[in-house]
Amino acid sequence: MTEQNKPLAGKLALVTGASRGIGAATAIALAERGAHVVLTARTAKELEGVEETIFDAGGSATIAPLDLTETDAIARLAMAVGERWQALDVLVLNAAMLGSLAAVPAIDAKELAAVLTLNVSAQVALIQAFDPLLRRAEAGKVIAITSSVGRKPRAYWGAYGASKAALETLVAAYGDEVEEISRIRTAIVDPGATRTAMRARAYPGEDPASVKEPGVVAERIAALAVEGFAANHFERVG
Repeated sequence: MTEQNKPLAGKLALVTGASRGIGAATAIALAERGAHVVLTARTAKELEGVEETIFDAGGSATIAPLDLTETDAIARLAMAVGERWQALDVLVLNAAMLGSLAAVPAIDAKELAAVLTLNVSAQVALIQAFDPLLRRAEAGKVIAITSSVGRKPRAYWGAYGASKAALETLVAAYGDEVEEISRIRTAIVDPGATRTAMRARAYPGEDPASVKEPGVVAERIAALAVEGFAANHFERVG
């Protein structure tokens, strides 16, 4: 994109789970459109690789390695972002864990707690922490990544599906709460079958070439960030 064709120039975006897959591709796509992107994930080395890709393409980014499940990690991140920037224009809630696929009677309680902590509790904490900065944006956008199993239960996907159903409910509720009193809008995106490490773990026998690349999903998320959307938008990609 040329300098004259960067619709997100001057905007700030934050992408969780940005070290690989859909998160990394989304961060790159947002940066290509001119946004300064804050990249978060647990692994600093992988984040640095995404940051380098963005820099090499003429974009700008800041890495913030952290574990979203650690106590006060999100609050510290929000404070650091707030000290440097006046507003947050786009928040992409992408970070998630699959956990083990198991029949409901066989779900491990500790693992279920870990899945719900990252996929639900941490997402609520992110919305809570960044709500003030989103309200200061000209048109704050929260885009949450879900899964079809959050809407249509599937055998052995109970734990992950429940976490995504909860995420959708919470994001949609937030969208309803802020629709009339702010310029914040929320969207839920189901990426569909996509070539990611999580997909490979869930479908070990699948040919990766048979499903779309993360960049396809990233392009749609970036388009939403540019074009905007109605309150509580939902869509499935591909």
